[in-house]
Amino acid sequence: MNEREISLVSEWSSFVNSEKYNLIEKCLKLAQILEYPELEISKEIEKIKELGINFRNKIAEIKNPTHVISLLNEFLFDVEEFQGDLEDYYNPKNNFLNYILEEKSGIPITLCILYTEIAKYADLDLKIVGFPSHVIVKYGEDMILDPFNRGRLLELEDLQEILYQNYGDSVEFNAEYLNQISDEKIIIRMLRNLKNSYTDSFAYEMARLCNKMILGIIPDSPDEIRDMGILEEKVKNYDNAIEFLNKYLEMEPNAEDVDFVLELIREIRDKISQ
Repeated sequence: MNEREISLVSEWSSFVNSEKYNLIEKCLKLAQILEYPELEISKEIEKIKELGINFRNKIAEIKNPTHVISLLNEFLFDVEEFQGDLEDYYNPKNNFLNYILEEKSGIPITLCILYTEIAKYADLDLKIVGFPSHVIVKYGEDMILDPFNRGRLLELEDLQEILYQNYGDSVEFNAEYLNQISDEKIIIRMLRNLKNSYTDSFAYEMARLCNKMILGIIPDSPDEIRDMGILEEKVKNYDNAIEFLNKYLEMEPNAEDVDFVLELIREIRDKISQ
């Protein structure tokens, strides 16, 4: 890593691993480091606070949770006109809260973060659920909501359909998929989204930085250690690539992708010897 990367990753690790900062602050810090160096986190927090206060004022004395959720949906998706981004879903910026606040459009994970945060202003304790391929929200154990689709109430068959659309018959519904996801895992999931988006657009240096930021949270993640090797190869840091890939093989000697990793190491060694 160059000095700038070292500084950014160090700054990120200190921030994200501190208990002083909440999920919203960590999401905005992520955006500041990756794409918006001039971002004023406090100003973005004020925008969210203003939304929350406006919503609280609209519901007056209403306390029934089901009614409050229906009013939350009306407020965010009809009055404020937030929506799921179907046209440019894989745009990396859809993972940044400041971008969502500006464009009023986002992907499931960022809309769920905003949705649950605004709900707090009505004393509504919603939980973010790390459902495979599509982050959702729950109230209690029975009410499952999809902020990406205007807060739609999801039934079991809807959840099974989400799995089928993304995985075919290879993944069956499991009740554990409806467990609450921790703030740390939310951040990691966003960074993995970003890593994949940057990789798909050949922005390998940005993907590499995202991978380093994940390792700043979970330094012994085999997947990220493998991906570090793959990305180092993409930017022609061949010695580093071999080091990471060998470390991955030591950690996961029986991994399904062992043959792929071994072949990649062989190709890198060929490039070094040329």
